[in-house]
Amino acid sequence: MRCLSPRASTIVSSDHRNLSLLVGRPKLSFSKSMKLPFTLALALLGLSVSSNAEKRVIQPRENSPFSQGILVDGTLYVAGQQGRDLKTGKMPEKFEDEVKNTLEHIGQILHDANMDYSDVVSVQVFLTDLSLYRQMNAVYVTYFKTNRPVRATLGVASLVGEGSHIEIMVQAHH
Repeated sequence: MRCLSPRASTIVSSDHRNLSLLVGRPKLSFSKSMKLPFTLALALLGLSVSSNAEKRVIQPRENSPFSQGILVDGTLYVAGQQGRDLKTGKMPEKFEDEVKNTLEHIGQILHDANMDYSDVVSVQVFLTDLSLYRQMNAVYVTYFKTNRPVRATLGVASLVGEGSHIEIMVQAHH
């Protein structure tokens, strides 16, 4: 095996006599008799870490073909949301209302995960027309008033969903 980073805590070499581990600069060596117990310990550690991660699906809308949000160890990953009116199934005529609906959908998912907008740490905004940026931002800042999350805004050719001009994904941590 080879180490990609000499500072990483990882197995760096294996031969018939010993197994070496680099942690920063010091080199730790294990005899051949310790190789199997060390390997088993690492495997068990990996299993215990992954099995302790609680994964909960946040699904305020039952008819969705995908999970609206996934909560893992205090971090919520919210799928891309659009501004379609959930009662009528129609897209609002005004872009500002589309943005507001999109953020309200996100708010419902945050609420169902016992979070709110102040828990959001990262936002990705997808716009089909970048000239709508200022209008989007005017609505956006009414939801994220202080300690705003990091954000990327991208222009895209189109979005799934007829008439959709915006899609927003967020990650939150509580």
